[in-house]
Amino acid sequence: MPTLTPTADVHGAYPRLTDDQITILRSCGQKRQVCEGEHLFRAGERTDEFFVVLSGRVAVVETHDDLDHVVQWHGPRSFLGELGVLEGQTAFVSAVVNRPGEVLAVGSGALRDLLTREPALGDVILRAYLLRRTMLAGTGTGFRIIGSPFSADTRRLLEFAARNRLPHRWADLEKDTEAEALLMRLGIAPEETPIVVWHDYRVLRNPSNVELAQAIGLRAETAAKGVCDLVVVGAGPGGLAAAVYGASEGLSTVVLDAVATGGQAGTSSRIENYLGFPAGISGMELAERAVVQANRFGARIDVPAEAAGLEQRDGTSLVRLADGGTLTATNVVVATGARYRRLTAAGVERFEGLGVHYAATVWEARTCRLDTVTVVGGGNSAGQAALFLARESPAVHLLVRGGDLEHSMSRYLIDRIERHPRIHVRLHTEVREVTGEDRVESVVVEDNRTHEQQVLAARALFVFIGARPATSWLADAVTLDGRGFIPTGQDVAQATADIWKPLARVPLALETGLPGVFAVGDVRSGSVKRVASAVGEGAMAVRLAHEHLGEVGPPATR
Repeated sequence: MPTLTPTADVHGAYPRLTDDQITILRSCGQKRQVCEGEHLFRAGERTDEFFVVLSGRVAVVETHDDLDHVVQWHGPRSFLGELGVLEGQTAFVSAVVNRPGEVLAVGSGALRDLLTREPALGDVILRAYLLRRTMLAGTGTGFRIIGSPFSADTRRLLEFAARNRLPHRWADLEKDTEAEALLMRLGIAPEETPIVVWHDYRVLRNPSNVELAQAIGLRAETAAKGVCDLVVVGAGPGGLAAAVYGASEGLSTVVLDAVATGGQAGTSSRIENYLGFPAGISGMELAERAVVQANRFGARIDVPAEAAGLEQRDGTSLVRLADGGTLTATNVVVATGARYRRLTAAGVERFEGLGVHYAATVWEARTCRLDTVTVVGGGNSAGQAALFLARESPAVHLLVRGGDLEHSMSRYLIDRIERHPRIHVRLHTEVREVTGEDRVESVVVEDNRTHEQQVLAARALFVFIGARPATSWLADAVTLDGRGFIPTGQDVAQATADIWKPLARVPLALETGLPGVFAVGDVRSGSVKRVASAVGEGAMAVRLAHEHLGEVGPPATR
């Protein structure tokens, strides 16, 4: 192992605990003597313990090409781990004792309880864990995905890892000599890719998203059979809010999402107008905090788990899953949100994942650092992406189809964009073509008034051009409006009057055309497309679910 050198703390990623904080942790932990060379946890294995170094020194290392590379060292008063400790995931790095001493070990369950009972200490730990996860992602630590950029399965795995904020690195089969050497070592032919390689050279051959999730501990166990109080379909801000409030109020709660927690908000680099966060908060951090909170109250979060249908039987709702399973619940909250529309210009489909992105987080940004990029869209998501990318990009072209930004972008974003020297706003501009050899190299744009075209050199294109509701899985189960969104309350009462006559009431405020089925957030017709609004609706839906439970009775009595 190489000689350890101190690494500067980054915004609180490696804080030292105070005497009082260690005393609190001692109340639910056990002291343990450790010797040099002992592993406290290993990459690729789950750990259910949180460690504080009381004396001695511990190295956090990543093994790459049979060599140990030090990520960080921890001395007295430091604590180990990152976000996976709280979420039951496998470790992405190993912790090895470098100097013998003593550690304090706290079970992960006790730690989650502590985050709620001791908010000041909990915030220190959670903030550090979130930062460490981001740092691991930024350096490409974690499992390896080996495959061709022209493979749809390679792009699928890369998108899944990025959306779920999983530390990983990609070895490009077309360019990376490391990929070729590793395939030879593993005895795998190029045509057998993509593969996912774990730290101990365990190989997953073209795994499905579910298989990859299960391997790293991301996906929860299959929910127990029977009727639960609440199933939440969609894990964006609205769905996670429903999960937190439902579980905290004693409802048996299961959350499903086909891709990742966080929804569209999870792809945002920074949300600056969310109440209570004056310095802003990244979509990733907001999502991870909500997941930890929901887990703490007992909600079961199952990702990826795709809902494929909905029907009602004998007063309960049956959610059919794409894998053939089913969940039965007294109440269902539909929070599937909306998806950014795909750009239809020539060349876009070919370069999706190769420079064309529909999110702007650290995962996408690391592929085009120090390069000129373009952002398409005139809403808050586009504005936030432009500001985030301009931190390192020499130039960001913000392409807006309309004649101004005021129509759909918040004033605080407009002011910052107009003052930023590296962001160039192009109004009345639309993308006509994306060109390049094996990735995006330039974007052909057109003035939609004069039809004059221009070629912009750019290594990436980030698209935020409006959204379509994710309601195809509902088919004819609930009433939809003309654009595919779900009307609720009075907006759907007349169209579904026959359903409500036996109940002698009209739909509740967020209730759809089916009793006990609620819609919240972007998927709801007429909703305000803001994170705070979705969170409020998620909380309100739980209050309404209690009313429906009072009407039909809890599952145990039926």
